[in-house]
Amino acid sequence: MRDTPVNTEAPITPWAHGRLDARAGQGQILFGRMYEDSAIEAAVFAAGARVFCIASAGCTAMALAGTREVVAVDINPVQLDYAARRIAGHAAIAGAAEQVIAAGRVLAPLLGWTASRLGTFLSFNDVAAQTGFWHRHLDTARFRGAMDGLFSLVSLRTAYSSTLLECLPPRLGSVMRARMARCFSRHANAANPFASALLAGAMPPPAPRAAAVPIRLVHADAAEYLESEPGGGFDGFALSNILDGTSRAYADRLCAAVRRAAAPGAMRVLRSFREPASSCTDNRAAADRSMLWGIVDVGAAATLTPPWSKP
Repeated sequence: MRDTPVNTEAPITPWAHGRLDARAGQGQILFGRMYEDSAIEAAVFAAGARVFCIASAGCTAMALAGTREVVAVDINPVQLDYAARRIAGHAAIAGAAEQVIAAGRVLAPLLGWTASRLGTFLSFNDVAAQTGFWHRHLDTARFRGAMDGLFSLVSLRTAYSSTLLECLPPRLGSVMRARMARCFSRHANAANPFASALLAGAMPPPAPRAAAVPIRLVHADAAEYLESEPGGGFDGFALSNILDGTSRAYADRLCAAVRRAAAPGAMRVLRSFREPASSCTDNRAAADRSMLWGIVDVGAAATLTPPWSKP
């Protein structure tokens, strides 16, 4: 089911553009899959909870639905239509983000990342052996140099708007390598779908049509939608990384809307590419198998503030 709230005030968020870059043109499917480990949300939100989530590619909504009432909101109508198709059982396709990652993956053989070597790495069930293989065969000087180049602002500006890049930490190549190493030291690749997604381009299988569950899909800005709803109506908030690239005013507005819409005891999960600040008291980034995030902020929805702000 899809609907749109009455409030039509213009949002202050780059996601309204419907593109990762700043070029004019129609909105795009930005994400063919979500690079967010929904096992974290599933552990935080109790069965029977009413959960607000960012629709994106539909992965988190589908993972939470069935035992929870899910309302999935997205400001990009093209992305929302794609999520609806995936929920209905259609296959995942590459979005703009996957196309950027695939372009960088073309360099892999030149860095010594042969298909055989990568296949061996993705098959590990033992994290100690996996970590040793990573350091011996993949985390090479050539790889480190390529990462520094690919994640430089000069390179990233060819695919991402300046507003989306503002949240990124300095020396991003080094930061991302550290996040990858952290993941490989904790999570076995053979059981980690995000490892094969990022390193080999694997996409998730279609959702079984017989298992399709009702998810309410809403085309709206997240803050607007929550402001239009009765207070205290949600038990959980899966917020993705919605605040990356937004203004401080919008971040404050969304956090206030979440606090207003939170039922007693409601919880939130908020991700960010930023490095964490001291005010992020329950950061589960290391537990997220997708390996991308600096912040996976978990806590009471009633106390939500931007996790990078000072207390």
